Amino acid sequence: MTLPPHIELLRDMIATPSRSREEDGTAALIHGFLASHGAEPMRIANNIYAVAPGYSLSRPTLLLNSHHDTVSPAASYTRDPYSPAIEGDRLYGLGSNDAGASVAALTATFLSLRDHTLGVNLILAVTAEEEVGGENGMRAFLPHLAGKGYKVDAAIVGEPTGMNPAIAERGLVVLDCETHGITGHAARGEGVNAIYRAMADIDCVRGFAPSRVSDILGPIGINITQIEAGWQHNAIPDICRWVTDIRTTDAYSNEQVVAMMRATVSNHTTLTPRSTRVRASVIPVTHPLVKAAEALGGVPFVSPTTSDMSLMYDFPSLKIGPGESSRSHSADEFVLLSEIHDAVEKYQKIITSL
Repeated sequence: MTLPPHIELLRDMIATPSRSREEDGTAALIHGFLASHGAEPMRIANNIYAVAPGYSLSRPTLLLNSHHDTVSPAASYTRDPYSPAIEGDRLYGLGSNDAGASVAALTATFLSLRDHTLGVNLILAVTAEEEVGGENGMRAFLPHLAGKGYKVDAAIVGEPTGMNPAIAERGLVVLDCETHGITGHAARGEGVNAIYRAMADIDCVRGFAPSRVSDILGPIGINITQIEAGWQHNAIPDICRWVTDIRTTDAYSNEQVVAMMRATVSNHTTLTPRSTRVRASVIPVTHPLVKAAEALGGVPFVSPTTSDMSLMYDFPSLKIGPGESSRSHSADEFVLLSEIHDAVEKYQKIITSL
Protein backbone atom coordinates (compact mmCIF):
# COMPACT_ATOMS: atom_id res chain seq x y z
CA MET A 1 0.00 0.00 0.00
CA THR A 2 1.38 3.38 -1.03
CA LEU A 3 0.95 5.93 1.74
CA PRO A 4 1.19 9.75 1.57
CA PRO A 5 4.57 11.10 2.70
CA HIS A 6 3.17 12.64 5.90
CA ILE A 7 1.71 9.28 6.93
CA GLU A 8 5.07 7.63 6.31
CA LEU A 9 6.59 10.35 8.49
CA LEU A 10 4.12 9.49 11.25
CA ARG A 11 4.95 5.79 10.99
CA ASP A 12 8.66 6.59 11.26
CA MET A 13 7.98 8.79 14.30
CA ILE A 14 6.08 5.99 16.03
CA ALA A 15 8.96 3.60 15.38
CA THR A 16 11.44 6.06 16.94
CA PRO A 17 11.15 6.35 20.75
CA SER A 18 10.66 9.98 21.73
CA ARG A 19 9.83 10.20 25.41
CA SER A 20 9.99 13.73 26.79
CA ARG A 21 13.57 15.01 27.01
CA GLU A 22 14.67 12.07 24.81
CA GLU A 23 13.40 13.31 21.43
CA ASP A 24 16.68 13.55 19.56
CA GLY A 25 15.74 10.76 17.15
CA THR A 26 12.39 12.19 16.08
CA ALA A 27 13.84 15.71 15.93
CA ALA A 28 16.40 14.48 13.38
CA LEU A 29 13.66 12.59 11.53
CA ILE A 30 11.40 15.65 11.21
CA HIS A 31 14.30 17.89 10.25
CA GLY A 32 15.32 15.50 7.49
CA PHE A 33 11.74 15.14 6.24
CA LEU A 34 11.24 18.89 5.91
CA ALA A 35 14.61 19.34 4.20
CA SER A 36 13.85 16.57 1.72
CA HIS A 37 10.60 18.31 0.78
CA GLY A 38 12.14 21.67 0.00
CA ALA A 39 11.73 23.47 3.30
CA GLU A 40 14.68 24.98 5.14
CA PRO A 41 14.27 23.59 8.66
CA MET A 42 16.10 24.97 11.67
CA ARG A 43 16.71 23.36 15.04
CA ILE A 44 16.89 24.70 18.57
CA ALA A 45 17.46 21.88 21.06
CA ASN A 46 14.92 19.23 19.94
CA ASN A 47 12.54 21.80 18.45
CA ILE A 48 12.30 21.86 14.66
CA TYR A 49 10.83 24.79 12.76
CA ALA A 50 10.57 26.22 9.27
CA VAL A 51 9.44 29.59 7.95
CA ALA A 52 7.53 29.80 4.68
CA PRO A 53 9.23 31.89 1.95
CA GLY A 54 8.31 35.55 1.64
CA TYR A 55 8.04 36.35 5.33
CA SER A 56 6.95 39.97 5.69
CA LEU A 57 6.35 42.18 8.70
CA SER A 58 3.43 43.70 6.80
CA ARG A 59 1.43 40.49 7.30
CA PRO A 60 0.40 38.80 10.53
CA THR A 61 2.17 35.55 11.36
CA LEU A 62 0.39 32.28 12.10
CA LEU A 63 2.30 29.62 14.02
CA LEU A 64 1.44 26.00 13.24
CA ASN A 65 2.53 23.99 16.27
CA SER A 66 2.38 20.50 17.67
CA HIS A 67 4.73 18.34 19.72
CA HIS A 68 6.68 15.17 18.95
CA ASP A 69 7.45 13.95 22.46
CA THR A 70 5.40 11.19 24.07
CA VAL A 71 4.71 9.78 27.50
CA SER A 72 6.08 6.36 28.40
CA PRO A 73 3.95 3.47 27.10
CA ALA A 74 1.26 2.21 29.47
CA ALA A 75 1.99 -1.13 31.14
CA SER A 76 -1.27 -2.55 29.75
CA TYR A 77 -0.22 -2.37 26.07
CA THR A 78 -1.11 -5.57 24.23
CA ARG A 79 0.97 -4.72 21.15
CA ASP A 80 4.40 -3.23 20.53
CA PRO A 81 3.97 0.52 21.16
CA TYR A 82 6.75 1.25 18.68
CA SER A 83 5.32 -0.84 15.85
CA PRO A 84 3.30 1.42 13.50
CA ALA A 85 0.75 -1.17 12.42
CA ILE A 86 -2.07 -0.25 10.05
CA GLU A 87 -5.27 -2.27 10.37
CA GLY A 88 -8.04 -0.99 8.16
CA ASP A 89 -8.39 2.74 8.89
CA ARG A 90 -6.46 2.52 12.16
CA LEU A 91 -2.79 3.35 12.64
CA TYR A 92 -1.57 1.99 15.98
CA GLY A 93 1.43 3.13 17.98
CA LEU A 94 2.62 5.27 20.86
CA GLY A 95 2.15 8.95 20.01
CA SER A 96 -0.01 8.22 16.97
CA ASN A 97 -2.95 10.15 18.44
CA ASP A 98 -1.08 12.44 20.84
CA ALA A 99 0.20 14.21 18.97
CA GLY A 100 1.85 12.56 15.96
CA ALA A 101 -1.31 12.83 13.87
CA SER A 102 -1.32 16.61 14.37
CA VAL A 103 2.39 16.79 13.50
CA ALA A 104 1.74 14.88 10.27
CA ALA A 105 -1.31 16.93 9.30
CA LEU A 106 0.25 20.30 10.09
CA THR A 107 3.47 19.36 8.29
CA ALA A 108 1.51 18.34 5.20
CA THR A 109 -0.49 21.57 5.40
CA PHE A 110 2.63 23.72 5.73
CA LEU A 111 4.34 22.04 2.78
CA SER A 112 1.25 22.39 0.59
CA LEU A 113 0.77 26.10 1.38
CA ARG A 114 4.31 27.37 1.91
CA ASP A 115 4.69 28.69 -1.63
CA HIS A 116 1.16 30.10 -1.90
CA THR A 117 0.21 33.75 -1.59
CA LEU A 118 -1.61 33.94 1.71
CA GLY A 119 -2.93 36.60 4.04
CA VAL A 120 -0.54 35.39 6.75
CA ASN A 121 3.06 34.34 7.18
CA LEU A 122 3.38 30.68 8.10
CA ILE A 123 5.80 29.19 10.61
CA LEU A 124 5.72 25.46 11.32
CA ALA A 125 7.10 24.43 14.72
CA VAL A 126 7.29 20.83 15.92
CA THR A 127 8.38 21.17 19.51
CA ALA A 128 9.64 19.00 22.35
CA GLU A 129 8.94 18.40 26.05
CA GLU A 130 5.25 19.34 25.87
CA GLU A 131 4.20 16.40 28.02
CA VAL A 132 6.38 17.61 30.90
CA GLY A 133 6.31 21.38 30.32
CA GLY A 134 10.08 21.20 30.03
CA GLU A 135 12.49 24.08 29.87
CA ASN A 136 13.83 23.04 26.46
CA GLY A 137 10.49 22.85 24.65
CA MET A 138 8.11 25.74 23.99
CA ARG A 139 9.69 27.66 26.87
CA ALA A 140 12.95 27.79 24.92
CA PHE A 141 11.49 27.96 21.43
CA LEU A 142 9.35 31.11 21.70
CA PRO A 143 12.19 33.32 23.07
CA HIS A 144 14.46 31.91 20.34
CA LEU A 145 11.90 32.80 17.68
CA ALA A 146 11.53 36.33 19.04
CA GLY A 147 15.30 36.68 19.08
CA LYS A 148 15.31 35.88 15.36
CA GLY A 149 12.89 38.76 14.75
CA TYR A 150 9.73 36.71 14.19
CA LYS A 151 6.57 38.06 15.83
CA VAL A 152 3.75 35.54 16.22
CA ASP A 153 0.22 36.97 16.02
CA ALA A 154 -1.80 33.76 16.45
CA ALA A 155 -1.28 30.01 16.64
CA ILE A 156 -2.94 26.76 15.73
CA VAL A 157 -1.95 24.15 18.32
CA GLY A 158 -2.33 20.59 17.06
CA GLU A 159 -3.77 18.29 19.73
CA PRO A 160 -6.43 15.56 19.44
CA THR A 161 -9.78 17.40 19.57
CA GLY A 162 -11.75 15.64 16.82
CA MET A 163 -11.09 18.83 14.79
CA ASN A 164 -13.39 20.75 17.09
CA PRO A 165 -11.95 24.11 18.19
CA ALA A 166 -10.85 24.18 21.83
CA ILE A 167 -11.21 27.85 22.68
CA ALA A 168 -9.98 27.69 26.27
CA GLU A 169 -8.12 25.65 28.82
CA ARG A 170 -7.46 26.25 32.49
CA GLY A 171 -4.11 27.13 33.97
CA LEU A 172 -2.46 25.25 36.82
CA VAL A 173 -0.79 26.26 40.05
CA VAL A 174 0.35 23.63 42.53
CA LEU A 175 1.00 24.98 46.03
CA ASP A 176 3.24 23.22 48.53
CA CYS A 177 1.74 24.25 51.87
CA GLU A 178 3.44 23.95 55.26
CA THR A 179 1.68 24.67 58.57
CA HIS A 180 3.72 24.99 61.75
CA GLY A 181 2.79 24.14 65.35
CA ILE A 182 4.70 23.27 68.53
CA THR A 183 5.62 19.70 69.39
CA GLY A 184 4.84 18.14 72.76
CA HIS A 185 3.83 14.91 74.49
CA ALA A 186 0.32 13.81 73.50
CA ALA A 187 -0.37 12.38 76.98
CA ARG A 188 0.45 15.66 78.71
CA GLY A 189 -1.64 17.83 76.36
CA GLU A 190 1.37 19.94 75.54
CA GLY A 191 2.26 21.76 72.32
CA VAL A 192 0.18 23.17 69.48
CA ASN A 193 -1.02 20.61 66.95
CA ALA A 194 0.06 21.58 63.42
CA ILE A 195 -2.66 19.31 61.99
CA TYR A 196 -5.40 21.30 63.71
CA ARG A 197 -3.94 24.57 62.47
CA ALA A 198 -3.69 23.09 58.96
CA MET A 199 -7.33 21.95 59.15
CA ALA A 200 -8.43 25.51 59.86
CA ASP A 201 -6.39 26.87 56.97
CA ILE A 202 -7.59 24.11 54.65
CA ASP A 203 -11.16 25.16 55.43
CA CYS A 204 -10.22 28.72 54.45
CA VAL A 205 -8.70 27.47 51.18
CA ARG A 206 -11.75 25.33 50.41
CA GLY A 207 -13.98 28.35 50.89
CA PHE A 208 -11.83 30.63 48.72
CA ALA A 209 -14.17 32.28 46.20
CA PRO A 210 -12.81 35.42 44.54
CA SER A 211 -15.37 37.85 43.13
CA ARG A 212 -14.39 37.69 39.46
CA VAL A 213 -15.49 34.63 37.49
CA SER A 214 -14.38 33.80 33.94
CA ASP A 215 -17.15 34.08 31.34
CA ILE A 216 -15.85 30.94 29.58
CA LEU A 217 -13.98 28.94 32.22
CA GLY A 218 -16.20 29.68 35.19
CA PRO A 219 -14.84 29.75 38.77
CA ILE A 220 -11.35 28.79 39.85
CA GLY A 221 -11.09 25.10 40.84
CA ILE A 222 -9.34 24.20 44.11
CA ASN A 223 -8.59 20.79 45.60
CA ILE A 224 -6.44 19.61 48.50
CA THR A 225 -4.73 16.55 47.09
CA GLN A 226 -2.07 15.47 49.61
CA ILE A 227 -1.44 15.78 53.36
CA GLU A 228 1.33 14.53 55.64
CA ALA A 229 2.11 15.05 59.32
CA GLY A 230 3.46 13.40 62.44
CA TRP A 231 6.09 10.77 63.13
CA GLN A 232 4.67 8.75 66.04
CA HIS A 233 1.36 8.32 67.84
CA ASN A 234 2.26 10.01 71.13
CA ALA A 235 3.93 13.16 69.81
CA ILE A 236 2.08 16.33 68.85
CA PRO A 237 3.19 17.14 65.27
CA ASP A 238 4.84 20.50 64.78
CA ILE A 239 4.67 20.46 60.95
CA CYS A 240 1.82 19.54 58.62
CA ARG A 241 2.58 19.53 54.92
CA TRP A 242 -0.23 19.59 52.34
CA VAL A 243 -0.63 20.19 48.63
CA THR A 244 -3.24 22.33 46.88
CA ASP A 245 -4.09 21.88 43.19
CA ILE A 246 -5.53 25.08 41.69
CA ARG A 247 -7.03 25.26 38.19
CA THR A 248 -6.86 28.93 37.29
CA THR A 249 -8.84 30.99 34.79
CA ASP A 250 -8.39 34.18 32.80
CA ALA A 251 -10.19 36.16 35.53
CA TYR A 252 -6.94 36.50 37.50
CA SER A 253 -3.28 35.92 36.77
CA ASN A 254 -1.63 32.97 38.48
CA GLU A 255 0.43 35.38 40.56
CA GLN A 256 -2.72 37.18 41.74
CA VAL A 257 -4.28 33.86 42.77
CA VAL A 258 -1.21 32.93 44.81
CA ALA A 259 -1.23 36.34 46.55
CA MET A 260 -4.94 36.02 47.39
CA MET A 261 -4.46 32.50 48.70
CA ARG A 262 -1.63 33.64 50.96
CA ALA A 263 -3.90 36.33 52.35
CA THR A 264 -6.57 33.70 53.07
CA VAL A 265 -4.54 31.48 55.43
CA SER A 266 -3.06 32.20 58.86
CA ASN A 267 0.49 33.31 59.49
CA HIS A 268 1.29 29.77 60.66
CA THR A 269 1.11 28.51 57.07
CA THR A 270 3.40 29.16 54.12
CA LEU A 271 2.27 28.60 50.53
CA THR A 272 4.95 28.03 47.89
CA PRO A 273 3.99 27.69 44.22
CA ARG A 274 5.94 25.12 42.25
CA SER A 275 5.44 27.29 39.18
CA THR A 276 3.13 30.01 37.89
CA ARG A 277 3.96 29.61 34.20
CA VAL A 278 1.03 27.31 33.21
CA ARG A 279 -1.57 29.99 32.56
CA ALA A 280 -5.18 29.84 31.49
CA SER A 281 -5.70 30.36 27.78
CA VAL A 282 -8.81 31.83 26.15
CA ILE A 283 -9.30 32.84 22.52
CA PRO A 284 -12.32 35.07 21.75
CA VAL A 285 -15.16 33.26 19.96
CA THR A 286 -15.09 36.12 17.44
CA HIS A 287 -11.47 35.43 16.43
CA PRO A 288 -11.08 34.54 12.70
CA LEU A 289 -9.53 31.16 13.57
CA VAL A 290 -12.55 30.19 15.65
CA LYS A 291 -15.02 31.45 13.05
CA ALA A 292 -13.20 29.54 10.29
CA ALA A 293 -13.28 26.32 12.32
CA GLU A 294 -16.98 26.80 13.05
CA ALA A 295 -17.69 27.34 9.36
CA LEU A 296 -16.31 23.83 8.75
CA GLY A 297 -18.67 22.29 11.28
CA GLY A 298 -16.46 22.53 14.36
CA VAL A 299 -18.12 23.00 17.73
CA PRO A 300 -16.20 25.25 20.18
CA PHE A 301 -15.54 23.75 23.60
CA VAL A 302 -13.45 24.18 26.73
CA SER A 303 -10.62 21.67 26.86
CA PRO A 304 -10.18 19.73 30.13
CA THR A 305 -6.48 19.15 29.38
CA THR A 306 -3.52 21.51 29.23
CA SER A 307 -1.13 22.01 26.34
CA ASP A 308 1.55 24.40 25.12
CA MET A 309 -1.25 26.95 24.70
CA SER A 310 -0.59 27.70 28.38
CA LEU A 311 2.84 29.11 27.44
CA MET A 312 1.63 31.31 24.56
CA TYR A 313 1.18 34.41 26.66
CA ASP A 314 1.37 37.16 24.04
CA PHE A 315 -0.93 35.95 21.27
CA PRO A 316 -4.22 34.03 20.85
CA SER A 317 -4.04 30.31 20.16
CA LEU A 318 -6.58 27.73 19.05
CA LYS A 319 -6.21 24.05 19.94
CA ILE A 320 -7.53 21.85 17.16
CA GLY A 321 -6.36 18.59 15.66
CA PRO A 322 -7.15 15.05 14.50
CA GLY A 323 -7.81 12.20 16.91
CA GLU A 324 -9.60 12.06 20.24
CA SER A 325 -8.29 13.16 23.62
CA SER A 326 -9.72 10.01 25.23
CA ARG A 327 -7.14 7.90 23.36
CA SER A 328 -4.19 9.91 24.64
CA HIS A 329 -1.85 8.20 27.12
CA SER A 330 -3.86 4.99 26.77
CA ALA A 331 -2.75 1.46 25.94
CA ASP A 332 -2.86 0.47 22.26
CA GLU A 333 -3.13 4.11 21.20
CA PHE A 334 -4.32 4.68 17.65
CA VAL A 335 -5.49 7.31 15.20
CA LEU A 336 -7.65 6.96 12.10
CA LEU A 337 -6.00 7.68 8.76
CA SER A 338 -9.26 9.30 7.68
CA GLU A 339 -8.98 11.69 10.65
CA ILE A 340 -5.57 12.86 9.44
CA HIS A 341 -6.84 13.29 5.87
CA ASP A 342 -9.79 15.33 7.15
CA ALA A 343 -7.47 17.45 9.30
CA VAL A 344 -5.22 18.37 6.37
CA GLU A 345 -8.23 19.52 4.34
CA LYS A 346 -9.64 21.56 7.23
CA TYR A 347 -6.31 23.10 8.22
CA GLN A 348 -5.84 24.24 4.62
CA LYS A 349 -9.31 25.76 4.48
CA ILE A 350 -8.90 27.54 7.82
CA ILE A 351 -5.57 29.08 6.78
CA THR A 352 -6.60 30.12 3.28
CA SER A 353 -9.73 31.78 4.70
CA LEU A 354 -7.69 34.19 6.83
